[in-house]
Amino acid sequence: MSLITLTVLGSGTSVGVPSIGCDCDVCTSTDPRDNRLRPSVWLRYNNKDIVIDTTPDFRYQALRVRIPKLDAILLTHGHADHILGLDDVRPFNFRQSGAIPVYASQATLDTVKRVFEYVFSDAKNESSRPKLETRVINGEPFDLHDKQIVPIPLLHGSMPVYGFRIGKLAYLTDHNKIPDESMPLLQGLDTLFLDALRYKPHPTHSTVAQALTIVETLQPRMTYLTHICHDLGHQRAESMLPDNVRLAYDGLTVTVDS
Repeated sequence: MSLITLTVLGSGTSVGVPSIGCDCDVCTSTDPRDNRLRPSVWLRYNNKDIVIDTTPDFRYQALRVRIPKLDAILLTHGHADHILGLDDVRPFNFRQSGAIPVYASQATLDTVKRVFEYVFSDAKNESSRPKLETRVINGEPFDLHDKQIVPIPLLHGSMPVYGFRIGKLAYLTDHNKIPDESMPLLQGLDTLFLDALRYKPHPTHSTVAQALTIVETLQPRMTYLTHICHDLGHQRAESMLPDNVRLAYDGLTVTVDS
């Protein structure tokens, strides 16, 4: 049985932590786990390297963990904090033959093509631009480098987005509701990553309490909360969680049997 290694590139919310101009206890914390870049993860299996979301911090994230190459990109949705780093994949293109496949819903790809119009334009370009090959996710499982990727439909407010399951690992960010029809897709997990923005309700994100309710229902072996804002200081917030629920942090690496 092969292994899947997941490294958290960013565990923060859309503005990151520390937040610009904020002098709260978390934004001024000396605990490195309270420094949170925008939300993304790096998956490695079968000697393949895949990222879920390319944040505005992607260049620094890739350098910090030394991602050696990029075999595919999965996008959860088209919000700025999840796609604006796409231009930074160019150095991978320089060293790799062929375009990098980008898997996303049609709505997300439409946003990507609008925001990065120059990437997909037929017009002559005097400088380099990313070489990307778009592949539409229609909700059905698909094979990626000899593993099945299961898209998990979620709701981010009223916006449909995707999480992803690979074997016994699932990564669900940016959601405030997991539809009933998605719950069977999340049975039998070893490791689960869940959106848990803060304690107070939010119209498009889960709270810590909502995330813990999902954990109680699904009973994965281990759960990590992510997309965290500056309301949660790592040490104090984690001290109040069950032993099988931890806060994700930038640089966290977990390995799961597939």
